[in-house]
Amino acid sequence: MKFFVDTADIKDITDLAETGMVDGVTTNPSLVAKTGANFFDVLKDICAIVSGPVSAEVTATDSDGMLREADKLTAIADNITIKVPLTWDGLKTCKKLTSQDVMVNVTLCFSANQALLAAKAGATFISPFIGRLDDLALDGMQLIQEIRQVYDNYDAIETEILVASIRSANHVKDSALIGADVATIPPNVLRGLINHALTDKGLAAFLADWEKTGQSILS
Repeated sequence: MKFFVDTADIKDITDLAETGMVDGVTTNPSLVAKTGANFFDVLKDICAIVSGPVSAEVTATDSDGMLREADKLTAIADNITIKVPLTWDGLKTCKKLTSQDVMVNVTLCFSANQALLAAKAGATFISPFIGRLDDLALDGMQLIQEIRQVYDNYDAIETEILVASIRSANHVKDSALIGADVATIPPNVLRGLINHALTDKGLAAFLADWEKTGQSILS
């Protein structure tokens, strides 16, 4: 499963990219606004750090407006992925852009039917928001299972399932178990994936035993 980092914070992206764990980045207007920096400058900086897909979201709600914004966004870098909402205008935009070999991330998906529509429109990625479903006492992971099953029924579907609105390490694990293609993960959750009490305990024991020997690997 590919890991995208869900942020527009350059420091976080740079730090995590050095681990080799970042296959791409997802942004949205809210995340970019938090940086306080110029929208285009932020995207240029991210694309200079990450070679994989970088999702940049349109703000227009009509297809003509989305296409005009997409022209400006794709001029930033070759790895820009245009992020459009799961509306009829968004799907029209998706169809036109993918026919021009532009990567498209269809976002705000909350049902398997919506995911099927996005796939038929040629979406590169579909972004189901599992955390927001969980907030409503619904089962976000069930949606991922349903989309996986639908997509696997048809060899012609090439759209990748990009699990979004991830809130916990369990969301990441369950997405991988189901077979999602991508998880876009907030930096704090991605860093937390490495944590386990037994790892810390084992390392402490090894270091304590080594110290008792009075030796040094470098001496």
